[in-house]
Amino acid sequence: MTPPKAVLFDLDGTLVDTAPDLGGTILEMQTARGLPCTPLHALRPVASAGARGLLEAGFGLKPDDASFEAMRTEFLQRYEARIIKESCLFEGFAELLKRYKSKGIAWGIVTNKNERLATLLVDGLKLNEHCAVLIGGDTTPHAKPHPEPCLAAVRSLQLHPEDCWFVGDDLRDIQAGKAAGMTTVAAGYGYCGNPEPVQTWGADIVVASVAEFSGLFMAR
Repeated sequence: MTPPKAVLFDLDGTLVDTAPDLGGTILEMQTARGLPCTPLHALRPVASAGARGLLEAGFGLKPDDASFEAMRTEFLQRYEARIIKESCLFEGFAELLKRYKSKGIAWGIVTNKNERLATLLVDGLKLNEHCAVLIGGDTTPHAKPHPEPCLAAVRSLQLHPEDCWFVGDDLRDIQAGKAAGMTTVAAGYGYCGNPEPVQTWGADIVVASVAEFSGLFMAR
């Protein structure tokens, strides 16, 4: 397997642990309504699904429910206000990204998060200086699992799909990366909210920790 010229990451649950702020937004909304708070560990697995998954987990709401859009709007407003209150890079990534820079390896982000919110998060965590490309869920006409977001990132980097690895903690990430022709890495340490075990997603590589991913990559 050829070492990559660039590594592209999903954002929530892969590169950054955003569950404390995503889940915390649901807890704020429940508290404001005098409702019992869902334990954060119960919200964590659906954090990668964004407002849709979290509103279902916290309030039993689905997109076709009458109150869903109003609740989604409130969720996004509250989340934006606390977007980097507790979110942080997964342990080990700060050092790994420095090593990428020293070796001339580009890295970027392909997320289904709204591009504006993704940019606020990346800027707030001071990742913007070295992030070579950021593709949000609304940057292209399609979101993952469609391959177009991955392909848009590859074009921006002026590389070929086979030059890149795509790392994600959701089945949609692996589907998108494979459809784009990239080497795919399933981040088993992430939220992994899909009912199917991560080993069944069809990823080229499955890692259980950031350390395992770092060691595998740097050994190549």
